[in-house]
Amino acid sequence: MNLTGLLNQSRQSFSEFWAVRDARERAMLAVAALVVIFGLAYALLIDPALAGRDRLNKNLPELRQQVAQLQALAKEAAALSGKPAAPLIAMSKETIEAALARNGLKPQSVMLTGDFAKVQLAAVSFAGTLNWLDDMQKTALLSMVDANIVVLPQPDMVNATITLRQQRND
Repeated sequence: MNLTGLLNQSRQSFSEFWAVRDARERAMLAVAALVVIFGLAYALLIDPALAGRDRLNKNLPELRQQVAQLQALAKEAAALSGKPAAPLIAMSKETIEAALARNGLKPQSVMLTGDFAKVQLAAVSFAGTLNWLDDMQKTALLSMVDANIVVLPQPDMVNATITLRQQRND
């Protein structure tokens, strides 16, 4: 059976159903159909829109704050991109020993060979060693090439042999 035939048959069945009803019953069925249609329209269209609007209104202040933070970060990035890079501190025995002293570390030896520096530390704080490495990476662009760290029985104490290399901005 085709779609047109099915529609005609449904229309005829509905017409027969409607014809046998009295006027009061037709009015009640029409009102009930309208209530169902309005209920479905509200449940499927209006309520989700209202709930979404409320959710967006609640999120709007947070989103505005995030936009303000992003704009501030963008301005900061633009300002930083215009600044020339800080001059690279040349790697020397004195700069390495000064950085060690700033972090409360006393080296056994500091040896420079070309682009590499080998630092030997005995019975030093591991936390201090990490702080020193972080300081050297940030201030002199030194990166760790090799490390041999031996933990001592005392808490936070290590023996370390660390090889550093200065990164170039070329």
